[in-house]
Amino acid sequence: MDYRIEHDSMGEVKVPCDRYWAAQTQRSHENFEIGVGIETMPREIVHAFGILKKAAAMANNALKPEKMTDEKLGAISAACDEVMAFKLIDHFPLVVWQTGSGTQSNMNSNEVIANRGNEILGKKLLHPNDDVNMSQSSNDTFPTAMHIAAVLVLEDKLIPAVETLIETFKRLEAENEGIVKSGRTHLQDATPITFSQEISGWRSSLERDVELIRLAVTPLHELALGGTAVGTGLNTPKGFDTTVAEKVSEITGKPFVTAGNKFHALTSKDELVFAHGAIKALAADMMKIANDVRWLASGPRDGLGEIFIPENEPGSSIMPGKVNPTQCEAVTMVAVQVMGNDVAVSMAASQGNFELNVFMPVCIYNFLQSARLMAEAILSFNKNCAVGIKANKEKMHHNLHNSLMLVTALNPYIGYENAAKTAKKAFKDNISLKEACVELGFLTAERFDEIFHPEEMV
Repeated sequence: MDYRIEHDSMGEVKVPCDRYWAAQTQRSHENFEIGVGIETMPREIVHAFGILKKAAAMANNALKPEKMTDEKLGAISAACDEVMAFKLIDHFPLVVWQTGSGTQSNMNSNEVIANRGNEILGKKLLHPNDDVNMSQSSNDTFPTAMHIAAVLVLEDKLIPAVETLIETFKRLEAENEGIVKSGRTHLQDATPITFSQEISGWRSSLERDVELIRLAVTPLHELALGGTAVGTGLNTPKGFDTTVAEKVSEITGKPFVTAGNKFHALTSKDELVFAHGAIKALAADMMKIANDVRWLASGPRDGLGEIFIPENEPGSSIMPGKVNPTQCEAVTMVAVQVMGNDVAVSMAASQGNFELNVFMPVCIYNFLQSARLMAEAILSFNKNCAVGIKANKEKMHHNLHNSLMLVTALNPYIGYENAAKTAKKAFKDNISLKEACVELGFLTAERFDEIFHPEEMV
């Protein structure tokens, strides 16, 4: 491999000739050999840096054009466009496990954009610190990148994925209208419910989760950019913070604004904790829904067997013909990961010291993983399982009419205690509720038939 010599304030460093990064990125690459090639800074953060660096150059060009000339702006913008399009993703090698402020990732962006911009210009005009990092600090760019990435993944990836599954459940509700089945509480038989009502519970849970995520997105629209090192805005021109937020909004189409208090924006990560809580709520609901589906599909002969789900792959290396609810298992494993990530996000957010939080890379790494995994797991579950759910009407009818909890319909006529005696006798003697009720003398057979209609109990 051929190398070139780059330098920074600490001296000279050898950098691969085919890479746009420079000395500070190389130092980090060598000093933090932790999770290399596996736990690199998320692509969403690289993309967000492309957005904010372009927005900062636009703002600087508007506020101090004598330093950020049109020529510099053009070169930076062109390089940032390539960063946003992931054309330069191989030039962002740094791992999550670096300095807690994300300083090296900020410099990685500065160096790549400067060197690629100079290549576009055909001359060395841009400096990583003086031009690409103008009016900025790692301490305000990294939290800004965190918020941009969080908003984009929630609004453009996670919410649409959930809404896709919601639409599937709406269709299933309509298709299964009027099918009555046994309800269940405590994993025990309960009073009847329609299958469409059961599905509506799944659908409504997801609709509420979308509401909660949208509520959580709003505070994430506030950007720390303009606070620089400690929140005072040192070395920024007047109006930079509001102007750069406007430019980020122009690029993304999202309503970003400058944070009202930069001291809060640099050190507190409460907005991300709150938003991840909404993701965790979704994970909890998806855990419940996936478990419901695999319980209802259990069998095919010795389980509940009330629904059929798509058979996607063989389920056993030893038991021929076995098929398992694999999509449900994938969703539930993702839900477990999200719940674990919530602890990491919360702990990271609690580590603000004075004017800065220094657990930001691990915070956003876990946040983005949760949002990404949930979105992809939900789309997979929808495509490979939910869309193919079919009711086993015969099994539902059998289970319904075999349920002892239908006795609840008799409460208004024979009272709770006599109804309980009826159910216990039916279970003990393995006879029907009607037979037990008549034998106990609580109702005649004719009267029982008049008042006992399970389909009307929903």
